[in-house]
Amino acid sequence: MGSAIGDTLPLALGIAISPIPIIAAILMLLSPKARGTSVGFLIGWVLGIVVAVVVFTLLSGLIPANDASAAKPIAGTIKIVLGALLLLLALRQWRSRPKNGEAAALPKWMGAIDSMTAGRGFVLAFILAAVNPKNLLLAAGAGVAIGTAGLSAGSTTVVIAVFVLVACCSVAIPVIGYLVAANALRGPLDSLRGWLVQNNATVMAVLLLVIGVVLIGKGIASF
Repeated sequence: MGSAIGDTLPLALGIAISPIPIIAAILMLLSPKARGTSVGFLIGWVLGIVVAVVVFTLLSGLIPANDASAAKPIAGTIKIVLGALLLLLALRQWRSRPKNGEAAALPKWMGAIDSMTAGRGFVLAFILAAVNPKNLLLAAGAGVAIGTAGLSAGSTTVVIAVFVLVACCSVAIPVIGYLVAANALRGPLDSLRGWLVQNNATVMAVLLLVIGVVLIGKGIASF
């Protein structure tokens, strides 16, 4: 179980550090309907990650089991492919960086956050967590690592819980913190939002590059 947790932690961190959902959560916390919308967003974010990693874990369980000391070519190939796709996404993110002196543009859908309800916040978060290509690849990598680790049902549940907890922390912490101390967090949240908007592409490019290389390395080691 410890090995599976170690394999999935970098992938969970990749989801946690993704700037777009953090920016969306902060914008909701600064909107007129902050409490309801942000809570709906947090619930959708957690559920989306749970669904994604559980689905890929179940699918990975269909891969024929090998002896623990034997090569795992199918799982290795999947990891290499996922790693290569993450490298392509890293290159795309790097090329989309704003030029020197140029302000980064927010996605158009973020302009509608001020008028969002809790239900729409939930749906948006679920899509960002479970359908967004970057998160989907990271969840797939975690699912493969968990599903091919030969764990019991209880151990699998614990590993998934740890993965979800780490992946959700970057959205959960500001939302819960705002609910506890809204006035004190408005200034810091606004400053963090500005930094994340400007550096979104760079952060994600570096992160996806590192995780992609790690996945390819683990895939090669499976042969």
